[in-house]
Amino acid sequence: KGGVYERNVSVVQLPPANKRAARGTVKDKANFKVEEDVSALRKAIEGVGTTEKTLIEVLTQRSNAQRQLIAKAYEKATGRKLAADLEGDTHGDFEDVLVALVTAPDIYDCQEVIKAIKGAGTTESTLTEIFASRSNRQIKALSEAYLAKTGKLLIHDLQSEVSGDYGKALLILAELRIFQTSPLFPPQALYEAGEKKWGTDEGTFIDVLCHRSIPQLRQTLVEYKNISKKTLQESIESEMSGSMESLLVAVVKCVKNVPAYLAERLFRSMKGAGTTESTLTRIMVSRSEIDLLDIRAEYKKLFGSSIYSALESEVSGSYGDTLKRLCGQDD
Repeated sequence: KGGVYERNVSVVQLPPANKRAARGTVKDKANFKVEEDVSALRKAIEGVGTTEKTLIEVLTQRSNAQRQLIAKAYEKATGRKLAADLEGDTHGDFEDVLVALVTAPDIYDCQEVIKAIKGAGTTESTLTEIFASRSNRQIKALSEAYLAKTGKLLIHDLQSEVSGDYGKALLILAELRIFQTSPLFPPQALYEAGEKKWGTDEGTFIDVLCHRSIPQLRQTLVEYKNISKKTLQESIESEMSGSMESLLVAVVKCVKNVPAYLAERLFRSMKGAGTTESTLTRIMVSRSEIDLLDIRAEYKKLFGSSIYSALESEVSGSYGDTLKRLCGQDD
């Protein structure tokens, strides 16, 4: 079907989607009783002083689908939106993580993109992370949520916010990968556009990395190294700079292994002076039902310590407790 690209590749192969779903740390709660949860949350929110422990217990130990049922029943019982009550009753990073937990995944991704493109300056690192690591299905759901929320097409709004080669590449990813099975040899084309050439032809890199399906790209990585004696990532790093380099490196890393890419993002969000809580919250919440177990394993392999121990030393209070519950356990 895919001609030259469908041979076996010695790169990390992901299990099928239904198996991957089992790699989350958060699963459906057995014997789930929506009325009991609503009543516990109401007591925690409406009582004198908020009971953070109850909020954490209920919201981190239910799947997102169950949280949506809780939010619906909560609104029916109180006439108020659960997210709004959590916003009114908690603050800071703790508020952000709880609101993220009661938001449907496509709407949460959509809100993160809106945050990244509005205001002064665009947060390119957020856009890079989301569009490089999400599947076509997730990007389609995010685009639909964006249209429903803003009444505008995501592609149009991105066009006015991102420019140059970075913008060109990001827009292709945002419009979904086209599963081309053309008979071209991207590895040779990439080599000739980069390493072999004086000056880099970014257009070829964008075309190959953003227009090919994941199996094709896995094969491309292997064949490129045979031709160039350098990995494609090394070539991108030596030929490009800035947000364009970051985006294409992220695409390459995600082609090889999404959990390892996200483990590295988590590490960087907690390393150095100050923690980047927005990145930490987004990855822990958005991957908790997809592949957080794999991210934990990759983190341990790459950095020699566990995500759990990093959370213990970097984040504290109710916010830290929430993230540790999502993480599951120490490795």
